[in-house]
Amino acid sequence: MLDVGDEAPEFELTNQHGETVTRSDFEGQRLVVYFYPRANTEGCTTEACGFNDALPRLDDLDVAVVGISDDPVDDIADFAADYALEFDLLSDEFGEVATLYDSYGEKRMFGKTFDGVFRNTYVVGPDGRIEAVYEGVSPDGHADEVLADLQPADIAH
Repeated sequence: MLDVGDEAPEFELTNQHGETVTRSDFEGQRLVVYFYPRANTEGCTTEACGFNDALPRLDDLDVAVVGISDDPVDDIADFAADYALEFDLLSDEFGEVATLYDSYGEKRMFGKTFDGVFRNTYVVGPDGRIEAVYEGVSPDGHADEVLADLQPADIAH
């Protein structure tokens, strides 16, 4: 895993609208970069909807969100449309960006071994450095956990 204080790797990926999105597009604001294994699966839907529901509060804190998986653009476009997701989902079909973020590798499921995306989240600060790391997260309530951690210290929770 990348550590707090590390420079967040740059990325250039295609979103659900076919547009190119880069990490540096968000320079000067905080960015939640969350990696999810597969669009339209139960856990990934729970996590995406959680971030979507948290968007107004994240916007108030000037925090943007991107979700990254190794799904092709068509799949993430359908996923975003099905759940009216209002943030960028990014296609990393070969896991290159996920690898840079230590969020891609060998997985086992149902007795089979394959390469895939790990459910990890990073908060990138306005200066491009990692501010928080969440490894192997549980999708249920994760967006609220990240949101709570982003609240200024002088605001009562």
